[in-house]
Amino acid sequence: MSKTPDDKVPEPAAPALQKAVTARIFRDKVYTSRTLILHGGASLLVAKGRVTAVDDQQFQYLNTPPDFERLTE
Repeated sequence: MSKTPDDKVPEPAAPALQKAVTARIFRDKVYTSRTLILHGGASLLVAKGRVTAVDDQQFQYLNTPPDFERLTE
């Protein structure tokens, strides 16, 4: 059995880079703890009066009602 020359060894595939996600934090002005159920069944957890949106659907959901205030850091 012969060895394969180094120049014929295929390069390992580079892992796909994931899109950077910007977390947006909101303060729940009504509850310190609750579970929010979004359209489609996804859920968001409010803990210590804070909830984090990591995608556009979550951001829209939290940005609409007056119960939530977006925090800037």
